[in-house]
Amino acid sequence: MTITITAFERSPDGGKGLARDMRVRWAFEEVGEPYEVRLLSFKAMKEPAHLALHPFGQIPTYEEGDLTLFESGAIVFHIAERHAALLPDDANARARAITWMFAALNTMEPTIVDREVARLLEGDETWYEQRLSVVEERIRKRLSELSDRLGDADWLDGEFSAGDLLMVSVLLRLKGSGILDEYPSLSAYVARGEARPAYKRAFDAQLAVFIAASTG
Repeated sequence: MTITITAFERSPDGGKGLARDMRVRWAFEEVGEPYEVRLLSFKAMKEPAHLALHPFGQIPTYEEGDLTLFESGAIVFHIAERHAALLPDDANARARAITWMFAALNTMEPTIVDREVARLLEGDETWYEQRLSVVEERIRKRLSELSDRLGDADWLDGEFSAGDLLMVSVLLRLKGSGILDEYPSLSAYVARGEARPAYKRAFDAQLAVFIAASTG
């Protein structure tokens, strides 16, 4: 049965792989599952047809037969549950990998996205610099804690898992900020994620969409 996900017709990230469909694409590539993509304009994302799939009018969504999912983390979890490549067989290791999935999305990502919102929407406010400083210190605290836990390991808990896939995806949002460079072990961790063949295939696929939209 064909699996279809939705993605931006013209991604606001400039083809950098930061849109959340990238996480889903990466998961599919890791497990070798074929999928199709339906591209949406910002206008179409707020129309009834898409809101029936995603009540918040965002991307990605996942459609397979009569199953429809939204939220990138939930979709990655669904993919991981069906394939051995992203979750360990051992029950305890599996539970830990799922814990790291939640940590990436609930503990790490909100503060990082808060910085993006501040830079995008609040730059003209008189209190902007102070707020940005506070947000970035919160990010550094989390990165320091994560770096301490990772140590010299390649991945968060033994072999690469869906927990690493989501954590790397989240940390990539700091690329170019200079903040991640302060933590060499995390920079190397992200680089290992980017070096995975599955990541490269997913990145190329989403970049091709952006290039086509920009030149078409």
